Amino acid sequence: MKVPISLVLCLLVFIGCKEDGKLFFELEEISEEACEGCPNIYIGIPRSLEDSKLSETINTALDEELIYQLVFDEDIEVTTISEAIQSFQNGYDELRNLYPDEITPWEANITGSVSYENKDILTIALNSYLFTGGAHGYTTQRFLNFDKRKGGEMDNWELFKDKDRFKQFAETKFRIQEGIPQESPINTTGFMFEDDKFHLPENIGFNEKGLVLLYNQYEVASYADGAITLVLPFNEVKNYLAKHIVR
Repeated sequence: MKVPISLVLCLLVFIGCKEDGKLFFELEEISEEACEGCPNIYIGIPRSLEDSKLSETINTALDEELIYQLVFDEDIEVTTISEAIQSFQNGYDELRNLYPDEITPWEANITGSVSYENKDILTIALNSYLFTGGAHGYTTQRFLNFDKRKGGEMDNWELFKDKDRFKQFAETKFRIQEGIPQESPINTTGFMFEDDKFHLPENIGFNEKGLVLLYNQYEVASYADGAITLVLPFNEVKNYLAKHIVR
């Protein structure tokens, strides 16, 4: 009996994914059609298809992040993405009722993708654009890191053997990239680090090039400067990473 070539290809893909330990994801899309009096909302995020603790952790973390970004009514408890979208709509409606002739439709565009995965860790990058009035919208990127062996989400400090030692290394690299003299205050060239002292960003993750340090808009610089990104190659940071994080 001949086996259809399409089935063979599917089997090869399935076996290959299992051999390299990578997870299966599908794209989940949520789109609210634009209409008069409606915000424009699009969400496209990866959903893990595994039946495991890790899969549940990943999907729950993504839901929580989406809810956090969309909720505009702090007086009600929101537990689902649908409720968060309704909260976003309610926030827009409230402002439109106050200023019916002035308000511009709100917008939320949130997309996610796997930026890095090996047998030990997984990083998902969430890119968000929110416009809720004013002169411009706000663009952010958020990294979510997961320990595939333990099935849990990782805090930034868990990525390193010694976070303080890594911080010193990262500051040196940051100064080189941004043209800041090593012996001068960190804000010499116009940055806005609190107390004029370097600190690691809230968002740290991985991509195929290495470890990514991402300062979102307003975090250490003005809106006009945009996001500030420092990518450190794996061969430069491997001695600073926790033992179980290997390439």
